[in-house]
Amino acid sequence: MLTKPLVYFAYLLKTSAYYQKSKRFFYDLLENPQSKMKSYFDIFMICLVMLSVFFLVYSVEHELSNTGEFFEQCVVTVFISEYLLRAWLYSDSHRIIIKEYERAEYLNTSFSPLKTLKKVLGKKLEYMLSLFAIIDLLAILPSYRPLRILRILLIFRLFKLFRYSNSIKVFADVLSSKRFELITLAIFMGFLVFISTIAIYLFENNSSGGSVRHLYDAFYWSIVTISTVGYGDITPITFGGRLVTVALILTGLGVLSFFTSIIVSAFNEKMYTLRENRTYAELSRLDNFIIICGFGRVGQEIATKFEKDQQAFIVIDINESHILLAKEKNYLYVQDDASKNTVLTNAGINTGASSIICATGNDVINVYITLTSRFLNPNINIIARSNRDDNVHKLYQAGANNVIQPFEISGLLAAEYVGQPVAFEAILGILQEQKQILMETLVVYPNCLLEYKIIGDIDFKSRKLTLVGVISSNKTHLKRRNRYKVNNQHFYFNPENHFELQAQDMVIVLGRKYSIEHFQDQIEKSKLRSK
Repeated sequence: MLTKPLVYFAYLLKTSAYYQKSKRFFYDLLENPQSKMKSYFDIFMICLVMLSVFFLVYSVEHELSNTGEFFEQCVVTVFISEYLLRAWLYSDSHRIIIKEYERAEYLNTSFSPLKTLKKVLGKKLEYMLSLFAIIDLLAILPSYRPLRILRILLIFRLFKLFRYSNSIKVFADVLSSKRFELITLAIFMGFLVFISTIAIYLFENNSSGGSVRHLYDAFYWSIVTISTVGYGDITPITFGGRLVTVALILTGLGVLSFFTSIIVSAFNEKMYTLRENRTYAELSRLDNFIIICGFGRVGQEIATKFEKDQQAFIVIDINESHILLAKEKNYLYVQDDASKNTVLTNAGINTGASSIICATGNDVINVYITLTSRFLNPNINIIARSNRDDNVHKLYQAGANNVIQPFEISGLLAAEYVGQPVAFEAILGILQEQKQILMETLVVYPNCLLEYKIIGDIDFKSRKLTLVGVISSNKTHLKRRNRYKVNNQHFYFNPENHFELQAQDMVIVLGRKYSIEHFQDQIEKSKLRSK
């Protein structure tokens, strides 16, 4: 009798766009670390927790006004709402019901609503027994005024801060990662405190002339002594008591040293995570940045150029020496394998990244990074480096928008300017920005002054410009020399005077900024006049 409405309601939730949208909204608000809404919510909750603690501490010796009472009720309402929403988000109850129903249908067995509901409640109970859920629940209780003893639970509101601060979360993770060592140390300390408490009570009780009145005093003295604080309010006077004190102080020093070494080693292991979190936090505030995969010679030159142009970027490299160099230059970096989905996702390939440059010295790795990048973001601009000519096609097939062959480019330059060292040095200086000259790409628009013009008629010299080459998809030029393939187009280096420009060709020129801008304005105006 319960089966039909239960299954119907589960399928209704599964197909409800409003329900899915609502759940996604609250997931982004409460749980999604990549969501900006969660950042704002965390800040709001931190302020709310601190204010609520202030009001509760104030109310210990003062009577709260109606405003204070109302604020406390609002805080409790927010805490209860958050607790219930997190319990709702923890598991999809309708999915459990559908899974059990479809399993029963497939195996031709009877569907048990009670067993299914038991599994649903079991998942919710699993959340309720988790550490943060218990803290959330205990943080609500201090507002229950009839039982003032519950005010001691005020501390759990402060523990709620662990949920909203990444730094505190990392500290909690550090302690959690050394759970076994800390539990072992706690058991050993408990054993020492128990022995020293009994021993000091036997030697320093009132009947022996000591100042230890009861076991609580002995326990208090043991804690103070093993921590090497030593207030001096309880001082052993018997030979046995002093012997116990010496033994406990020496043991306490060892225990504290062991505890310190555990914490330090745990933080050393987590330093990478801390640095990574800082990097991702900075990236989340950026838009239109570029991911550089590989920080070898090529990657370093690219990063230097981006730095001069004030273009935001992040470096990803698995090589420690490369990462140390990026660290010295204060670049954003991640030391990891850039071909991993999680690494590129965390680096923002689906959020703020506009392009990705595969600049490692290994063509196989560049292919893997290109494949991963294109899979994660079909629309991102991918520029890949290829050291071998036979790998260029593979990179395009993997999804690269453009493939650069640095060794072939160097060879073309050397071949063209052999015997002309002055010209070669000039080009090199321009590329390294040692001169106040820029390299710019000018598009040949339909019906503009460059369309159907041959290179010899343009007179670049009078315009104070130098022609470097032309990028064209026109197949009539394929027989020309100095041709270099760029995706579905070709780059023609230093073309002959009779080279005819076509619409959509791109002319690459060198010159001063105002010369280039003036020529670009002429092209734009001629395009507008033709309309």
